[in-house]
Amino acid sequence: MKTAIIYSSETGFTKKYAFWLQEKLGENAKVFTLKEAKKQNLDPYDSYVYGGWLCAAQINGVKWFKEKMPSWAAAGKKLALWATGGSPMESPDIPKALDVMLTEEEKKIAKVFYCPGGFNYENMKPIYRLMMKMFVKSLSKKKDLREIDKEAVKMMSSSYDIADKKYLDPLVEYLKA
Repeated sequence: MKTAIIYSSETGFTKKYAFWLQEKLGENAKVFTLKEAKKQNLDPYDSYVYGGWLCAAQINGVKWFKEKMPSWAAAGKKLALWATGGSPMESPDIPKALDVMLTEEEKKIAKVFYCPGGFNYENMKPIYRLMMKMFVKSLSKKKDLREIDKEAVKMMSSSYDIADKKYLDPLVEYLKA
């Protein structure tokens, strides 16, 4: 099965996962940036996977992929998306975020996955770095913080990397099924 792996990455975590996914799927998988994919004839592929970083419960850059999903599904193609974010896999917010990423109709033709990445403040655009610093500051000032929120504040206060190839296993299993 030929797979097109398309991604958008801000600080490098999603790009890392895209190439790890290619490694796991083998020689029939090809990686494209979103910009490259928009210029390609992707018809020869049997499955399409889009990955982007998580921002406000949405996958960055996913609009183009979602617009293509109905025609790809009608052609019998397998579809999947993955979101890369700074939260650990155990975060109770992840299932909630994944649930709202696709409409009920989209859930019939595609599946969404999550891969923890981390934060790389050095590679963030200044506007995102400022937004994250403000978010961390406001979260840390809340009274009665849950333990998970305290841990999030601690983690997001500096750069960190929790990415691991193992988080791609459910996506790989889905694509190979």
